[in-house]
Amino acid sequence: MSREILLLVDALAREKNVAREVVFEALENALASAMKKRFKEDADIRVSIDRATGEHEGFRRWLVVPDDAGLQEPDQQELYSEAQEIVPGIEVGDYIEDALEPIEFGRIGAQAAKQAILQKIRDAEREQVLNDFLERGENIISGTVKRMDKGDAIIETGRIEARLPRSEMIPKENIRVGDRIRSWVLKVDHTARGQQVILSRTAPEFIRQLFENEVPEIEQGLLEIKAAARDAGVRAKIAVVAYDKRIDPIGTCVGMRGSRVTAVRNELGGEQVDIVLWAEDPAEFVIGALAPAHVESIVVDEDKHAMDVVVDAENLPKAIGARGQNVRLASELTGWQINIMTPEENQNRQEEERSGLRQTFTSRLDVDEEVADILIDEGFTGLEEIAYVPLQELLEIEAFDEDTINELRTRARNALLTEAIAQEERVQTAQNLLEVHGITPELVAKLAEKEVLTLDDLAELSTDELSEITGLSEDDASQMIMRARAHWFDDEA
Repeated sequence: MSREILLLVDALAREKNVAREVVFEALENALASAMKKRFKEDADIRVSIDRATGEHEGFRRWLVVPDDAGLQEPDQQELYSEAQEIVPGIEVGDYIEDALEPIEFGRIGAQAAKQAILQKIRDAEREQVLNDFLERGENIISGTVKRMDKGDAIIETGRIEARLPRSEMIPKENIRVGDRIRSWVLKVDHTARGQQVILSRTAPEFIRQLFENEVPEIEQGLLEIKAAARDAGVRAKIAVVAYDKRIDPIGTCVGMRGSRVTAVRNELGGEQVDIVLWAEDPAEFVIGALAPAHVESIVVDEDKHAMDVVVDAENLPKAIGARGQNVRLASELTGWQINIMTPEENQNRQEEERSGLRQTFTSRLDVDEEVADILIDEGFTGLEEIAYVPLQELLEIEAFDEDTINELRTRARNALLTEAIAQEERVQTAQNLLEVHGITPELVAKLAEKEVLTLDDLAELSTDELSEITGLSEDDASQMIMRARAHWFDDEA
């Protein structure tokens, strides 16, 4: 039998062009499966074949687990305290093994054993082919559509079969068996039973790679595509920057008579491509990304990572685009939330902000609207600025004398101190909110600021309200509200 095993291993290794070790492991698994059939329970069997002689040994084994973990699989585990009595010095994670009677190779059923071995070899071959593919480092692959499977296209490329899901195809694209297409390697799923390489023709990376293939200056490091955004099959935007002042980045990507951008568009089914200049300044980048619309003004909100962009009525349709496409792609390209508004909308927003600020100054500083308007016109946006900016800046306000300025600073500081004391009192009152799992002192402070001081206050909030106050996700906010409501049901019980 030992000689039979060695001959079988050598023959299969040569036939399938895989390592002998792969065949040995497959055979060990087949023998272990056969030995396992001796037991009614779910035994853990290990088989070891001597690589030189072909002799094999079989063992039933039990994994040593900590006493406090308990036996999750009694047929395959042993508690540490009991294992110590059997094998002194054994450690958690080791195995206790009992030798089994050898099994005759002929009793396994030659066909069943061979099938198990061949399956193992096929898996090893498949893994080897995949590894060879990954080592080539290809981002874009070209292949032929072999067949359609539930709307997905199975692409044959060399020895690899890849899957192009319907969701990753360009909309309205008619892919048929026999077509030759190019796609972006989206991911490699090692756990998949079928095609492990998943492709995409809609990913922004696909258009980036297509341009890199068409524009040699990118490979030379003279030009770089900094970002890309797509509405697949309809429109795309790419942001480029040149590292050589002699190069026109947009013209270089367009190519002579549009040859380069046309080649990319043809691959993407006629997708319109906007090429814009990347800029380190976010506002400048957003203005470029909104082309062809002309921007009148822009206000950057760093905290919200958003920009309010003002365009006139003529440019409004261009800025927004059909079904909001232009502003959406510009937002994806730049990574900023872009709010498009007309001059009238901007004026109304500014008036609302001014009215709110005027109300704050008149009520908190006990001044009339004239004084409040002067402060607003001078650019003050809160009590903190009035209380703590350098005195010299306030003295430069021509409408106020030094006594008035000192009085305003004193009132601002007193108002801030009063508010801080009131907030501290609210936080102290809201300490009972810490009983709710997940509530931190930081969240208590945020909730107290919005007058959410009791469990009932918290329980009565909507998910949107709590999410807005705390910054929690909707799922986390919903769970927190349900935990705050738990005492209602306890009271009823």
